[in-house]
Amino acid sequence: MRSARRDVTIGEVAARAGVSRAHAARALGGYGAVSEAVLSRVTAAAEELGYRANSLAKSVSTGRSQSVGVVVGDIENPFFALSVRGISDTLRRAGYDVILMNTGESLELEIDAVRALDGKRVDGFLVAPVLAPEGGHLRALVDAGRPLVLFDRDIPEISAPSVVVDVRAAAHQLVDDLIADGHRRIGFVSTLSSSPALWQQDPQVAHTPVGRRLLGLGEAMSDHDLPLRPEDVRMAARSAEDIRRHTRELVTGEGPVTALLASDAVVAVSALEELRSLGLDVPADISVAVFDDPPWARLISPPLTVVSQPVLEIGVAAAELLIDAMAGRAAAAVPELSAHLVRRGSTGSAPQGR
Repeated sequence: MRSARRDVTIGEVAARAGVSRAHAARALGGYGAVSEAVLSRVTAAAEELGYRANSLAKSVSTGRSQSVGVVVGDIENPFFALSVRGISDTLRRAGYDVILMNTGESLELEIDAVRALDGKRVDGFLVAPVLAPEGGHLRALVDAGRPLVLFDRDIPEISAPSVVVDVRAAAHQLVDDLIADGHRRIGFVSTLSSSPALWQQDPQVAHTPVGRRLLGLGEAMSDHDLPLRPEDVRMAARSAEDIRRHTRELVTGEGPVTALLASDAVVAVSALEELRSLGLDVPADISVAVFDDPPWARLISPPLTVVSQPVLEIGVAAAELLIDAMAGRAAAAVPELSAHLVRRGSTGSAPQGR
């Protein structure tokens, strides 16, 4: 039988390199002072023996784990997948590993994730916080001096930088175009857990991506002296069936909407499936737009009109802010990122008689 693999020790590397164990530890751990000659010999010996660093032991000796905890709401959402790509690429170039945690937009799971990452002594945190009455678990990190950067969503009560996208102007422009095309009732479907009748009164919603989209939508409707009816704003669509039901109710019955806005690509997929099952043609029967720009949006027929966000740049900017914070450098100015409207074939003139 083959014997179990045994990890090579620092002592064995030191013996092969002909240096003391302390010198080998400093060379391999990247701390303390060692000469170029010693560093070269220790590195060569480590490669010959197949030495693997013990990251836990290194973090104990240096106080640094060279890892970052990233907490997102829904990794299946293409937004988070691409923003995490920007985060991980940027952190890897700076020498950090990424530990990713998914919360399913659950506050309880977010608290557990932050606690677990803190227990692993990650060097910093990047969090897209869920909608919650308070962020006590995140405030505790800040109070303890732990580097924290929020992205996609912000919590004004917590003194941590936030990287968010200004989407209101693009949302306003989208609605202006729809109204110019004769649309008077515009529906909106989102997974955000909030009451459709109370989203305007909920101060937390305003600090979410969905809230910023709705603010732009509402402002544009108001500028044209049109109401944004509470019944046309559908929230808490947590499953594909929820999204399809909300879509069906919005586009059928008395006074249906003539344009449908999906809050993200996940919502758009189920909404388009329901429209197809109802036999509705896009855009002849119903105009559709989405606050997202996944690769497939330009490939389907008709290609989707979108409000496109600089998703990769969000991740890069958030990671760069955290790198500065972990290095103890003065925080750079938070970049101003904006969305923009991309007109494609899924929006057009409102159908006559609706």
